[in-house]
Amino acid sequence: MVVGTAQVDPLGYIEYTPGDAPVVIIAPHGGTLRPTGLPDRNCAGCETSNDLETQALARLLVERFHAATGRRPHLVVNRLHRVKFDANRDMDEATGGSGTLRAPWNWLHTAVDSAKATVQRQHGRGLVIDLHGHAHAIARLELGYLLDGAVLRTSDTDLTTSVALQQSSLARLARDTHMVADRGAALLRGPRSLGTLLDAKGFAAVPSTSDPAPRTGEPFFEGGYNTRRHGSLSGGALDAIQIEAPNVGVRDTEANRVRFAEALAQSLRTYLITHYGWQSPT
Repeated sequence: MVVGTAQVDPLGYIEYTPGDAPVVIIAPHGGTLRPTGLPDRNCAGCETSNDLETQALARLLVERFHAATGRRPHLVVNRLHRVKFDANRDMDEATGGSGTLRAPWNWLHTAVDSAKATVQRQHGRGLVIDLHGHAHAIARLELGYLLDGAVLRTSDTDLTTSVALQQSSLARLARDTHMVADRGAALLRGPRSLGTLLDAKGFAAVPSTSDPAPRTGEPFFEGGYNTRRHGSLSGGALDAIQIEAPNVGVRDTEANRVRFAEALAQSLRTYLITHYGWQSPT
């Protein structure tokens, strides 16, 4: 594998570009390919709407992170439209029962596992970012740690002393962040949390210091299959965060995508230095 050189599965549906930073970016719902030979997914409850411009946003994030640090995140991209393949579901729902897509599904998760293994070998620890887009009425970033709104609405004390963080996609980091003062609710919404770092750069986020939890009745994505599988809930070396980005102000124009990618790249750099003890080359 060569850093920065893309590999593609035999069918041309999944792309993996190796990196050398302690970050793995997954773009599961931004593909555009709709091969006529593949059936549309029609399982009960299947979501088939794409997260527009998230593939472009993921690629920009890789470039901006590289420009800021001299290191390139690993990137795993699903090229297929979501009506054909959902790269954030278990195999049956992801493929809609299509036998043809079982191999790409395996290839995708093998690629993520390979990226994680490289991060662990080179850096010891790291972070998986599963990048999505949402269409909720409130135009803010939603950061998913596998904790729902009801859990996030509990007090800092209760959140810190309960088992919630042990059941999150940051379970490992909650135990061993280099910022000892953040081993609790502060990891999710304190001054050095990812949401607060992004909010400080002009991108409202929940949870964060200024918006600690979604209110009752407000829609909120807490994290899905990829966050659960590839985070540290089950003891892995890498943690995971699902980022749901609104369209307006983030994904809707090239200028906004560049602005957000820059903000996220800088925030991730700070987050990795603060919580993982990463020594950024620049």
